[in-house]
Amino acid sequence: MNQTGNRKLQIFAGSHHPELAMMVAKRLGISLSDTGIEKFANGEIKCHLEESVRGADVFVFQAHNDSVAEAIMEQAIIIDAAKRASARHITAVCPFLGYARQDRKSSGREPITARVVIDILAVAGANRIACVDLHAGQIQGFFNGPFDHLIALPVLVDHLKKKFSGEDLVIVSPDAGRVKLTERYASRMNADIAIVHKRRSRKNEAEAIDIIGNIKGKRCIIIDDMIDTAGTLCAAAELLMDNGAKAVSAVATHGIFSDPAIERIKKSPIDHLAVTNTLPLPKKSKTLNSIEVVSVVDLIADAIKAIFEQQSVSALFDGLNQSL
Repeated sequence: MNQTGNRKLQIFAGSHHPELAMMVAKRLGISLSDTGIEKFANGEIKCHLEESVRGADVFVFQAHNDSVAEAIMEQAIIIDAAKRASARHITAVCPFLGYARQDRKSSGREPITARVVIDILAVAGANRIACVDLHAGQIQGFFNGPFDHLIALPVLVDHLKKKFSGEDLVIVSPDAGRVKLTERYASRMNADIAIVHKRRSRKNEAEAIDIIGNIKGKRCIIIDDMIDTAGTLCAAAELLMDNGAKAVSAVATHGIFSDPAIERIKKSPIDHLAVTNTLPLPKKSKTLNSIEVVSVVDLIADAIKAIFEQQSVSALFDGLNQSL
């Protein structure tokens, strides 16, 4: 479906997790276009699009992982190249948006870095942005144009229903910030909810203190949008087991798994952890049999098809409140 009338669809990918872009392109029945990314000796990025994009609808994929600043810069350079080569319309596809946790000022003299990232993509030439499960929904307001917030909840709920069919489940929020998301999972799975009260002593360290809700003798499923160092996740899992849970599982859209996440999960009571393929799994994760990857390829491909054919993207999520 790479052509509608006189319009052509092209997908380019940066060097961070291009496998996802390749799978989406294949799902759409097209080939991934070559970005021609190179680096100078000092680390500067050079881009030369290897085919014409004149008049095309261009989608530029980049997951903001590993060296996050480099990933964002690389995506902006590809977008600029497409703009200067006369692309008709450019969509920045960010399966995982970097700096999304810095969406507001929590104290004086701090930046709002999520806004800076959006500004970089906009100034580079993005006409539209698409992301999967933003850390904070208000980030959409940082962009003065169409912003497609794609929700992984339906595919993750389907996975959980198949995995734990017939079990007595409780959906658990690891902190107060994920309560609304937890309620949406619980309503679709016909399950009760519980909330872990935590205290963050310093960056990347969290202490779980108490639980609100009945979890005794039940399988608890902890819900979050991302797992970074897994401190919050593992502290919550241990507290749940100490308070009588039968078993603990977890699900998150973005598996960042910064050190020492894998080691923490290995030592934790979590027996099943589902994440999507918005980010590539680190090599260390292969030592964990409990991790299962749920694909969002169809979700992203359907959204791109709707954008290209000028159809409603929100129709893909009918009946689902997207304000996370």
